[in-house]
Amino acid sequence: MNKLLSALALLGCASLAQAEVAVIVNAGASAAPSQADVANIFLGKDKSLKGVDIKDWTPTKDKFYSAVTSKNEAQLKAYWSGLVFTGKGQPLPTVADDAAVVAKVGAEADAIGYVDAASVTPAVKVLFTLP
Repeated sequence: MNKLLSALALLGCASLAQAEVAVIVNAGASAAPSQADVANIFLGKDKSLKGVDIKDWTPTKDKFYSAVTSKNEAQLKAYWSGLVFTGKGQPLPTVADDAAVVAKVGAEADAIGYVDAASVTPAVKVLFTLP
C-alpha cells in the first residue's frame, strides 16, 4: 500500500512539474509584446504595460522568471535590491495568486501577467506559453 501511495505521489508531482505557464494580457489588448519585451517589463525596464507579479515564489513564478529573464529567486531579489538601493526602480506590484493575476489583468487594459495555463479565463488573452 505504501508503495502505491508513493507512486501516486510521484505521478502527481510529475504532472505539477509539467504545467505550462501562460503569459497573459487583457482580452481587449491590441499590444502583443515579444518575449524580450515581457522580460523588460518584468525587470522594470519597459513601462509600456503594467506587470502584475505573484507575491510568493511559486513553481509558476520560478518557471516564468527562469525562462523569460534567466533569473532565479536569489538573482531576482539581488537585482531589485540594487535598483531600490540606487533609487532606479521599485519591484512590480504583487498579488496573492493566479486567480488574482487573472482578475487584475482582466480588469486593466494595460496590465500583463503570468499564470499556470490552467488558470486562464476568457477575461484574458494568452500571448505565449512556456512549457
